[in-house]
Parts: sequence; structure tokens; C-alpha cells
Amino acid sequence: MKKAILALSALCLVAFTSCKEDATSKINSENVAAAAERDASSADFPVITFEETEHDFGTIVNGTPVETKFKYTNTGKTPLVVSNIKSTCGCTVPSDWNRNPLAPGESAEFTVKFNGKGANQVQKTVTLTTNTEKGSETVKIKAFVQPDPNAANKKAGTASIQPLGK
Repeated sequence: MKKAILALSALCLVAFTSCKEDATSKINSENVAAAAERDASSADFPVITFEETEHDFGTIVNGTPVETKFKYTNTGKTPLVVSNIKSTCGCTVPSDWNRNPLAPGESAEFTVKFNGKGANQVQKTVTLTTNTEKGSETVKIKAFVQPDPNAANKKAGTASIQPLGK
């Protein structure tokens, strides 16, 4: 057993001392400069700036469809890409957004339609999938939904049962 440990130690000693070339002599300085430039530019993410991040429709009657436009600008140094926009439920539908890269300084907009269904204070979140540093951005819509005054007021438990044949 001692011979095996001694032989293994000798082999490791030979392996670690046999590399006489200096690793720094193999580094290409042009590659180092290109990598540093690439890494510096990768830190420049596009920045999306909204005119408003929350839109309040105020008080609406239940079932009244409403819509708004969210305007945004690329205030970063690299092109902004909005690859998807989705809402938290099917009652809120985002549409008409620019899927092409948005150059720094350029602006765009998208539409959010809300079907107006609900009761009392309603708030919905719309999420944009982007190439910003966070990877996604959110905007919100809200409204106070009142019951429709023209809808029949039916209370639970007010139905009556009539006997058959009378």
C-alpha cells in the first residue's frame, strides 16, 4: 500500500512540474480587447419609459367596454424589442403593438381593451415581455364597476314553487 501511495505521489509531482510554458504567453491581446468591448456593450440594455404605467377608467357601468393606449419610448442605448404582451385574464386584451426593434429615442404604443365586467374596484395587470434588463415590464388598468341599473334585480332565494295541476 505504501508503494502505491509513493508511486501516485511521484506521478502527481511529475505531472504538476512538467508544464514549463507560461499560460500568459498563449493569450491573444486582440481577443481580450474584443471580449472586454463585448462585455461592456452587453451591459447597455434598452430602457422602456411609459407616459403612464397605470390608467384609471374611473367609474363605468358593468358590461361597458373601454380601451386605452399605453405609449412608451426606448430611452436606452440599444434597440428595444417587445416580443409579447399579455394580461392577467381574458377580459383585458392587449393589441396593436410594434413587434419590430425600436431604436433608441423612438416611441410606440399598444392598445388595451377591457370588457368592463366586474363589481366594485377592478384592477388588471398587463405584462410586456421585453429585452430590458428585467426581461418584463408591467402596466395596469383600473376602474370602479357599478351594477347596470337596467339589469333586473334578482335576489337569490326569491323563486317560488307552484304545485302541478293547479
